[in-house]
Amino acid sequence: MEFPKSLQVLIAEFKKLPGVGEKSARRYAFHLLEAGGKGMQGMQEAIQAAATRVRRCEKCGALSEGPLCNICSDQKREQELICLVENFKDVYRIEETGQFNGVYHVLGGLVSPLDGVGPEALRIGELVERVKAGGVEEVVLATGSSVEGDATCLYIAKVLKPFGVKVTRLVAGLPVGGEIESTDPNTLSRAVAGRTIFSAPEER
Repeated sequence: MEFPKSLQVLIAEFKKLPGVGEKSARRYAFHLLEAGGKGMQGMQEAIQAAATRVRRCEKCGALSEGPLCNICSDQKREQELICLVENFKDVYRIEETGQFNGVYHVLGGLVSPLDGVGPEALRIGELVERVKAGGVEEVVLATGSSVEGDATCLYIAKVLKPFGVKVTRLVAGLPVGGEIESTDPNTLSRAVAGRTIFSAPEER
């Protein structure tokens, strides 16, 4: 039996979500249909609100409903300590550890020449401006330990070297090739607490 066309479209949309296969997509679609008009309306309103209200923090690039996110605007946070992450999802993963009380800087990706992503495509310039403005004592490089993550860290360490800011990196317990987003909280917590000095190699 073939599903109605509109239901097929709804299932197809759910399948676009990460980790959602055919069976899960059908289950979600059936649930909404069983919930009726009010259930669908609530979902639609929530999606619309997120799409129109959520934006990127003007300072760090994380998610916010105002010009600054709640972390950047919190004066109790250590503003002199910046944790650099690949994407906004990594911010929430590190926050879950409860081990970091600084602020963040979201790069928006990693340096990957094979994919055509160079340093100019990322928010590295904005990071440099934050450091140049003064007050920053340490930048924590919190990327995954992949080839792209390593290349990004080396580039950033080289760019920040003239400013004399302390540069550290999360390494303890992180699996080779692993991403921050998929690292379990306990391992990530140890990595934050045990970060080590990281520096770019001397040019010859």
